[in-house]
Parts: sequence; C-alpha cells; structure tokens
Amino acid sequence: MKKLLCLAATAAVILGQSFTAHAADASVSIGQTSDSTMVYRFGLQSNWDTSWLQSSVGRVTGYWDGAYTYWEGHDTASNHSLSFAPVFVYEFAGESIKPYVEAGIGVAAFSSTELESNKLGSSFQFEDRIGFGLRFAGGHELGVRAIHYSNAGLTTPNDGVESYSLHYRMPL
Repeated sequence: MKKLLCLAATAAVILGQSFTAHAADASVSIGQTSDSTMVYRFGLQSNWDTSWLQSSVGRVTGYWDGAYTYWEGHDTASNHSLSFAPVFVYEFAGESIKPYVEAGIGVAAFSSTELESNKLGSSFQFEDRIGFGLRFAGGHELGVRAIHYSNAGLTTPNDGVESYSLHYRMPL
C-alpha cells in the first residue's frame, strides 16, 4: 500500500507540473478483462504542446496520462491501480472529426498482486496500450483501447492481465 501511495504522489506532482503549462482533459472508461472482470478507469491527460511529421494526411502528437482504475472482483476481492504513461498519437487530418490511433508504455501500481485467476507477481506493472477513435471539434474524444499489464518478468509469476474498454475524453 505504501508503494501505491508513493506512486500516486509522484504521479500527482508530475501531472501537476504538466497541467500548469497545458490544458487538462478528463477521461472515463468502462470495459472488461479477458476473465470478464469489469474495469472502470478515471484519468487526467495533458496534451503535449508539439507535433511531428505534420503533413496533409495528419500528424504525430501525444499526451501524458495519469489514471486510477477500479477492477471489480467477482471470484476474488476487487483491485485498484494507479498508472502513468506517455502516449503517442497519430491524428489524421480532418475538419470537425479527426480519426486517430494511439500507443504508449507506462507504469502502474496495483493494490493487490492477484486479479481473478491472474497472479501478477508484484504490485509494480508495466502498462502497454493501443487504441483508436475519433476526436471531435471542441476537444471531445470517443475511442476504444486495449491495455496490457505485466511485470515484464521482473518477478514470478507474471500472468499479466489485459483490459478492453470504451473511453470518453473531455476538456476541463
């Protein structure tokens, strides 16, 4: 639990620093794991103030993402996690609707090392994500995302867990 609180404090400081310079967004997600565990995620994002490879087709940009996730347990107790990740986005050109794809690798801390039938091995996990969706005029976004958590073999067991979710993002 101390590790989880330490990670939360660190993420809050880092996010706080980035939010002072950039506009913040909030997001909510709902989804399931491959074991049918319901997943509820609440996050804050801060867009990067830069883009690369800009062309008539689109551009590469990104954002910082900090989130709290509630894992609703069925056979076992519920779990909680805090995560922080840089996320790269390829945003296709468009007027009022911009399709995008995203990918990122970050870190997460879980309150328990077990989630349904998965034995995570440690509270510390890496968070890998891929997603796609639509960005609308005014800064709203709707998309789907797959996130994989694993300790990358740092400890055993290393069952890992995946979540698949629908998310909505809005400017604050």
